[in-house]
Amino acid sequence: MDTNRSESRVEQGKDLRIGIIGGAGWLGGAMAAAMLDAGVVAPENLTLSYRTMRPDRFSRAFWTKDNQALADHSDIIILSIRPADWQDLTMTAEGKLVISVMAGIRLAALGNRHRTHRAVRALPNAAAEARKSYTPWLAADGIDDADRAIVRAIFDACGVQDEVRSEAEIDYLTGLTGSGPAFPALLADAMMADAISRGLDPRVARRAVNMLLVGAGRMLEQRDDCPTETVKTFLGYRGTTAAAIETMTSAGFRAAVAQGLAAAYEKSLHLGDAS
Repeated sequence: MDTNRSESRVEQGKDLRIGIIGGAGWLGGAMAAAMLDAGVVAPENLTLSYRTMRPDRFSRAFWTKDNQALADHSDIIILSIRPADWQDLTMTAEGKLVISVMAGIRLAALGNRHRTHRAVRALPNAAAEARKSYTPWLAADGIDDADRAIVRAIFDACGVQDEVRSEAEIDYLTGLTGSGPAFPALLADAMMADAISRGLDPRVARRAVNMLLVGAGRMLEQRDDCPTETVKTFLGYRGTTAAAIETMTSAGFRAAVAQGLAAAYEKSLHLGDAS
């Protein structure tokens, strides 16, 4: 594919034919909506597959239960299914660009199964729904600059993306960023439960905690400060926040986070074992 033509496709969003296997799912649907909103793909050039019931959305796109028909109709195939379900997927891509958003499935396995040297492993998260996903991705040797431009356009539409250097890095990031809002939600749940236990109205507790995390996220995004510096700043004030941080740290907060991420990393290494 000519690089200039590829860049033109990314900019115009008219020629790219993209298929999403698992387009009826949460992440597949979020990616579809993000790409359409950003103009990466035109609605009539988008094909999505579903297993049981066709969703009532993306009315101008083509919906199908036939994954091979989707692949035949597309230039780019995104695999947005559970790793366990991939074991039964027999779709062939015949040299087309295949982008997997499944955890644990290796590039070599993707290329062999789908008969393509143009494979990409990527790990967006559920925040793609709000266009705030962080997506690390790794390219096989057969990926060229034109393909990279397309991959960046797809995941820029979902939030922010980085190309990483190895499968070890993307395996680690599967747990760190692939978990998306789950970790902040876990912290929010613990804070909200404490607030309610101290007599706050649940509605007030929920709004207070949710806005705390939303505000913190927006500040980190806009200022792009290192989180370590933010923590040091609050510790320097020697007030209520410093007291809370020091107590949480003494109780093993950092160790618990490290242990959780280690468990997620180990899990990611075995998700694709059967492949």
